[in-house]
Amino acid sequence: MWQDFKFFIYLCRRYTCITMGNIKLKPDFIFESSWEVCNKVGGIYTVLSTRAKTLQDEMKDRIIFIGPDCWKENECPYFREDNSLLAEWQWETKEQGLKVKVGRWTIPGEPIAILVDFIPFFEKKNEIYGWLWEKYQVDSLHAYGDYDEASMFSYAAALVVESLYKFNVERGTFDRGTKVIYHANEWMCGLGALYINNKLPEIGTIFTTHATSIGRSIAGNQKPLYDYLFAYNGDQMAGELNMQSKHSIEKQTAWHVDCFTTVSDITAKECLELLDKPVDVVLPNGFDDSFVPKGAQFTKKRKAARKRLLEVANALLGEQLDDDTLIISTSGRYEFRNKGIDVFVEAMNRLLRDRDLKKKVLAFIEVPGWVGEPRKDLQDRLAQHASFNEPLEVPQLTHWLHNMSHDNVLNMMKYYDMHNRKDENVKVIFLPCYLDGKDGILNMHYYDVVLGNDLCIYPSYYEPWGYTPLEAVAFKVPCITTDLAGFGLWANKVFGHYGELKDGVKVIHRTDYNYSEVADAIKDAVADFSAMTQKQVDDCRKKAEALSKKALWSHFIEYYHEAYDMALAKAEARKK
Repeated sequence: MWQDFKFFIYLCRRYTCITMGNIKLKPDFIFESSWEVCNKVGGIYTVLSTRAKTLQDEMKDRIIFIGPDCWKENECPYFREDNSLLAEWQWETKEQGLKVKVGRWTIPGEPIAILVDFIPFFEKKNEIYGWLWEKYQVDSLHAYGDYDEASMFSYAAALVVESLYKFNVERGTFDRGTKVIYHANEWMCGLGALYINNKLPEIGTIFTTHATSIGRSIAGNQKPLYDYLFAYNGDQMAGELNMQSKHSIEKQTAWHVDCFTTVSDITAKECLELLDKPVDVVLPNGFDDSFVPKGAQFTKKRKAARKRLLEVANALLGEQLDDDTLIISTSGRYEFRNKGIDVFVEAMNRLLRDRDLKKKVLAFIEVPGWVGEPRKDLQDRLAQHASFNEPLEVPQLTHWLHNMSHDNVLNMMKYYDMHNRKDENVKVIFLPCYLDGKDGILNMHYYDVVLGNDLCIYPSYYEPWGYTPLEAVAFKVPCITTDLAGFGLWANKVFGHYGELKDGVKVIHRTDYNYSEVADAIKDAVADFSAMTQKQVDDCRKKAEALSKKALWSHFIEYYHEAYDMALAKAEARKK
């Protein structure tokens, strides 16, 4: 009961904050840092890149994104350098030892972006960590993996903010009344947020955790997260799972910034239990649909996507699947359990024997694995533009992998004897690469591929928000998700009940222990969808699109203004 009471108090605080007063402090300038600025790695890239246009429209180049210069001498595909931007300041950075590239992030809105080289700061890593321990008791002794790299970037990003802020103060662009925000995303940017908190107290600081490092680790290590959440001690679990340093920087940042935020109520509860800190504002992830094709262009792209998916499948399988085939998919990061890839394969295996299935099913698993190269034999078949009667060797896979014998998807399909035989009505194909338009087989971007689906399935076990289902419905593709995903909970709240396929989104109840029931629910939902009339399908697609409109950034940006207001109020109080 104690954990429920603590969460109730958190909700009271949150909604009281929302309703108190109508006048909010607005930032004159925003700096926002993330490892995924101009660096397409995961869902945070989508968060920032789709939100950018809304803020850019409001701020008009008074929002600057800061990311890592991972590309060095190579050209970053998401960034266009422009030496005329902040030109005078760029000269000063050279004297300060900061190596930066200034330009535009090539996304809708094209905001200013600064990429910083963080490698030079490895020389003073121990000194930086010593300062971090002295000021904030952050434990960096147990660092391993990407901790050092992320921390040095975070430190470099903070120096960029400090330099640019002081440059504007010295020239009178910023004065005592200028309201400035520094927004750090994920534990990777925690060090920089603490640096700004200490060195520039006149700046309001915001920290957003998109998933707690220890919560993700608990789930990823096959431990039950939800039923035992109230009993877990975050510090203790960090020691057990060798996560001390990441957990430490995340926890101390959450405690010391002016406004601590996360992306959903389910992760807010996780923060409360594992970081011992209630979030101040929940910032649900919105979407910008400006790049969703309209009218005839949408129809044309959908037909092209379906045509290509069927071409690849037929060449691989040696079949003649037609456009009446039910095309479904799952996608996301390769977190086999957390993203529900395991239960997706389980559901497809059960669907093989389902007598209620009315159509043939072509199911794609679009998850980047340890990809080696596109299959030459498949490329040769595709180049012939012909029909084939025999499948290729390993007809479940479009690209060869480096770890064929240890791959989770292939091993599970092998265990269940899923070999895409001719007489089977369900074919499952693993597409283990980033869909960037240059994969060598499909050669289409993800957003061009997703609209070719009839149904998308994301049965996540651990999913703080869930961009993949939101993206699907934005492209008028109904989807299945779970109530362990922030998006699934939000959809239920909008519907006023558990979502069903007729609503555009089916939300399945998922717990630590009902894996089998979830697999059956997915199987049944796909079978039900296969029996729908065209009118029912069209209505389902309209409902999916209508739900996506409620999640546009134009609606969700108000929560960011709450966070800005809170952070600026605390910064203003420090000026007095």
